[in-house]
Amino acid sequence: MARVSVLGGVGEIGGNKILVEDKDVRIMLDFGMSITQRARFFSDPYVSPRRPESLLSLGIIPRVEGVYSWDVGEKKVDAIFLSHAHLDHYGYLSMVHRDVPVYCGETTERLMAAITDTKRSSFETDYRGLGYKTFRTGATVKIGSIAVRPVHVDHSIPGAYGLMVETSTGSFVYTGDLRAHGRASHLTQDFARAAAESDANLLLTEATNMVGGGVSSEEEVARKLETVIRDAKGLVMASFSGMDTDRLTSFHMAAEGTDRKLAISMRQAYLISVLEGDGHIEGLPRLGKGNVVIYRRNKKRYEKWEEEVSAKADVITSEDLSATPKRYVVATSLSDMEGMVGVKATSGSVYIQSTSEPYNEEMELDMQRLIEWLDFYGMPLYHIHVSGHIMPQQLRGLVSGIGAKRVAPIHTEHPELFLKYAMEKPDSGFLPVRNEWIDV
Repeated sequence: MARVSVLGGVGEIGGNKILVEDKDVRIMLDFGMSITQRARFFSDPYVSPRRPESLLSLGIIPRVEGVYSWDVGEKKVDAIFLSHAHLDHYGYLSMVHRDVPVYCGETTERLMAAITDTKRSSFETDYRGLGYKTFRTGATVKIGSIAVRPVHVDHSIPGAYGLMVETSTGSFVYTGDLRAHGRASHLTQDFARAAAESDANLLLTEATNMVGGGVSSEEEVARKLETVIRDAKGLVMASFSGMDTDRLTSFHMAAEGTDRKLAISMRQAYLISVLEGDGHIEGLPRLGKGNVVIYRRNKKRYEKWEEEVSAKADVITSEDLSATPKRYVVATSLSDMEGMVGVKATSGSVYIQSTSEPYNEEMELDMQRLIEWLDFYGMPLYHIHVSGHIMPQQLRGLVSGIGAKRVAPIHTEHPELFLKYAMEKPDSGFLPVRNEWIDV
């Protein structure tokens, strides 16, 4: 009997790690960092883990024999399938044995290359030497008695996939992370149709937004951004995920529509440079063309990748922002605030936060720090955002349409609420238990 064990993502948002066994074959679906579990014991940079043994002892990473780089002997996990390149899904690939192949979408491989090049390396963030094997929608990857069929989904990062897994005793579906309100919502519809045709015995579905429902779209976000930016009388600072190319496109369109230049960070610029050769991402701004420039903070030494990307577009500094603040929308974050002290934010300047609202204590503390900085600069805060995760009503329709015999919610802090709301047949839903087996 094929079986599945959810090792991470139970009763929490993210940290997805799913072990699949069938006969003598073992694969993993995602190997993410549990940000919630890690934050119980650590707070960077003051209290950081120094060795993997600590993470094992604390239960932050699971005890899976033969998957880690320090395991002696023959590898006992045949492959890892990565749904997308968000930290809570890829994070602890850093510790995986380099003989274990990592299957992912072509775009995800590019993103992981950018992450590897730009992150400071530690035992938690060293992704060098991983053996990627890529797929696209329509492919079937066979690992012994297991066949995995990836189908693209819409999410707040390009190159995201849901996975349909066929075993010797039946099939199951893993949604990864997905939404139905982005610019590429048709991708999620493709996945839903394919999953419905798979006659799944089991559905493992994300249910992030059970208490975060909203009615909006990425197009609406772009319109709101343009409205706020057009009415701004000074500098516009903005915070948004560097990996969210949809949001980057929305800010680019809004800046262009208000005759401003979008000043992005060097990391964002490097990401664009890596993705330019992808060919499957619509609307991605181009470096060195149009109204995109790079905002570079002054420092004594720049990394090689920073020097390389700085040569691909016009570079501005805080002096340029001070001289002509009305010309720019500058991407920034809390960590950049001290470096912006030299910028003269004139009356009428605004700050746009285009990320999720705080959902834990550390994020709430960071939010308070940001408010203090904005008070210093004299900037009001606008929150313009739409989630990268599917909304409750659309999720209920997705679950009903797939029609799996059993359904288990993961990647959610409210699994009981999901079962009460989303299940047309209450007996078919159940709560997964971390590290326990589920028959397929």
